[in-house]
Amino acid sequence: MIEGIKVIAFDIDGTLYPAYRLNVRIVKHFFLHAFEFLHFGLIRRQIRKTAPLPNLFEYQARLLGKRLNVSSDKAKKILDDMAYTGLAKYFKDIKPFKYVPETFAKLKEAGYRIALLSDFPPEQKGDLWGLKPYCEKILSTEKIGALKPSKYPFGILAMELGVQPQEILYVGNSAKYDIKGAKNAGMMTAYLEPFWRRLFGVHLKEADISFGNYRQFQKYALE
Repeated sequence: MIEGIKVIAFDIDGTLYPAYRLNVRIVKHFFLHAFEFLHFGLIRRQIRKTAPLPNLFEYQARLLGKRLNVSSDKAKKILDDMAYTGLAKYFKDIKPFKYVPETFAKLKEAGYRIALLSDFPPEQKGDLWGLKPYCEKILSTEKIGALKPSKYPFGILAMELGVQPQEILYVGNSAKYDIKGAKNAGMMTAYLEPFWRRLFGVHLKEADISFGNYRQFQKYALE
């Protein structure tokens, strides 16, 4: 067990499942919406730098509408078809990383509280590979009003769980968004390393824990 940690919270995309499994499935979808995806990426980059918003979805739609010269309502439809409902069907056949369900079960059995915090709608992933029953909180940063690496959604997560940030271990695959955001919020962090870092032994110094697979993560969290 990790001293002082009561909650283990996870990112979803690229952390609970390999991102490439989604990417290979959406090649056609991406090219059909390539122009919109380009602007979506630029808008998200801008939003990541803003203060928390009362309605992130409305603001995002207004920004896209200005870029595409369409109404906010039309922009909402484009966003839904491109990045939200339009992507949901591609998750049906995606499997999580090996040992993820086993890890959640063992963490719960050991007494950890478990949560999810994602930049994209968790409900987009259907039943989340059967992980929902293990989770006490499942939050979307978009609904909270600020994307990672803002420390605001991490603070909301701690508040919702009724714990101090330092009592949370946040697990993610993005050094720029997951690890930076959680560290700035005062949390302990665990980094799912990409293959190249494991190959060359280049560990992320900002992360408290680095791991390559979920059996390895279990050793850090449970032993």
